[in-house]
Amino acid sequence: MAQSRSNNLVVPQARTALQQMKMEAAQELGVQIPEDGYYGNMTSRETGSLGGYITKRLVQLAEQSMSGRQ
Repeated sequence: MAQSRSNNLVVPQARTALQQMKMEAAQELGVQIPEDGYYGNMTSRETGSLGGYITKRLVQLAEQSMSGRQ
């Protein structure tokens, strides 16, 4: 069965930056990203911590952008 994704990027050109952010977050958290892209063998704790970290970082970047700091 093919996987379907419901999360479409508003800015498709951001895909590379988001992928890089995911790799950096995984490295900082000590989470191994599966090479085949299948996350089914990862624990909820691993994927949740990764998603939470990325969300936190994106919020920080948005706040900095909105306040005029870079």
